[in-house]
Amino acid sequence: MASKVREIKDVDVLIIGSGPVGSAFARELVDGGRNVLMIDAGPQLSKVPGWHLKNSYVYQRDFNSFTGLIASHLHDASVSTSNKPTITLDPAAFHVDLTAPEHTGFVRNNQNPKQNPFMNIDGEAEAFCVGGMAVHWTCSIPRENPDIERSGLLSDSEWEALYTKAEGYLCLHSDVFDDSIRHIVVKNTILSQFPDRGVRNLPLAVQANPDDPALVKWSGTDVILGDKLIDLLKNDDQKNFQLLTEHICYELGQSEDGKSIHLARCRDLTKNQKVVIYAKQFVVCAGAVRTPQLLHASGIRPKALGHYLCEQPKSFCQVVLKEQTVKDVGDTSFIGLTPAMKKAIQDHKDANPKDPVPIPNDDKAPQVNIPFSKAYPFHCQIHRDAFKYGKVPPNVDDRLIVDLRWFGYMDPAFSNRVEFESDIKDRFGMPQPTFYFQLSDTDAKRSHEMIDDMTKAAVALGGFLPGSEPQFMPIGSSLHLTVKHHACI
Repeated sequence: MASKVREIKDVDVLIIGSGPVGSAFARELVDGGRNVLMIDAGPQLSKVPGWHLKNSYVYQRDFNSFTGLIASHLHDASVSTSNKPTITLDPAAFHVDLTAPEHTGFVRNNQNPKQNPFMNIDGEAEAFCVGGMAVHWTCSIPRENPDIERSGLLSDSEWEALYTKAEGYLCLHSDVFDDSIRHIVVKNTILSQFPDRGVRNLPLAVQANPDDPALVKWSGTDVILGDKLIDLLKNDDQKNFQLLTEHICYELGQSEDGKSIHLARCRDLTKNQKVVIYAKQFVVCAGAVRTPQLLHASGIRPKALGHYLCEQPKSFCQVVLKEQTVKDVGDTSFIGLTPAMKKAIQDHKDANPKDPVPIPNDDKAPQVNIPFSKAYPFHCQIHRDAFKYGKVPPNVDDRLIVDLRWFGYMDPAFSNRVEFESDIKDRFGMPQPTFYFQLSDTDAKRSHEMIDDMTKAAVALGGFLPGSEPQFMPIGSSLHLTVKHHACI
């Protein structure tokens, strides 16, 4: 049974959302002397808040198992209604025709009857947990192209200062995989195919593991928060920084004159208890969908709210390294192998004489990048990592697999938008988002050129893994959605 309303007062800043952006705000504000309360609708999944789950030994050794974990943590934002019957159902079992007038509009399983499937962002999903997407992201952090992608609202010097600080918070490194045999093989092969494209190591939010060179430490929001804030959370008596999990904010309370926010109406999901939080300032960092959703639910609805939706079209494939490449690695004649790598190959062959693959089992994955450019406007990742797709069959040796992911860009358009339904609620009782999204002809042409470019890189590396030939992934599966939601009150 729900209990009476709980009130929380004397908060300098309330941060709604514990992902990378919210965590960066928390760090800056606490360092500046503010007391900060952060809330998140999801649970804490690890002992250290926001710890990257891929740091677990088993997931670093087996990407396939992490693929399933990612899929289990992602929740579709808008699902088009399907009334297709289950034709194999036992005739004696309960069944109903949902197309009948008396049932029209009935919604189950977070389906959205107002979502046009041809205008949906099918791959768009949300993560509800402390740390948000950062507990399972790839940690790839290339900078935006300054001439095409980057906003002109800030000067070059301002961008440089902000990028430098952000990369410091995320622990940017590009050399952690330089001791990987597969990394050298893939990088040098792509360099030969594209000698004038600036092929480089993929910029990553990652650190070497000082205790085991075969492992790394991926950056989650725990790294962004830093040791100081993580230590504060261990002390229940302090008020400088606090975190409430499974608390959702469903409305921001405006002052009578509408010029400021003075409270947040929230709900403790574990107790079904209303919680009112009073603060001097409010920061909403709930993602590209949840942030405008909360503003909309609070009656804050500037004209551009939810408009100018942008997402990166993405092409994907997986290849098995060429036989000749593997042979060249086996006899250590592949160009670029260091003496240490050659020794590791020979040691592996001596210890595992029946293993047909000469690459050590603990060899780290490749992490290669072809930067975005005006001539080739795509971010290209050639690596091996876990997404919610791309699981390799158990009879395929993962050491031979390389993933290729090309991320394009699209021109912002006011018509690409997310709206919020007043008569349909999502799983949290908030206005259901509905997407209206289409690529322009120019975007489509650019995407076609992108998959052609990816295919050339893939063929240079090897043969396509059956079932993972070059393909476009559902729009939204990049999970890089951006939208207008700024509101100053």
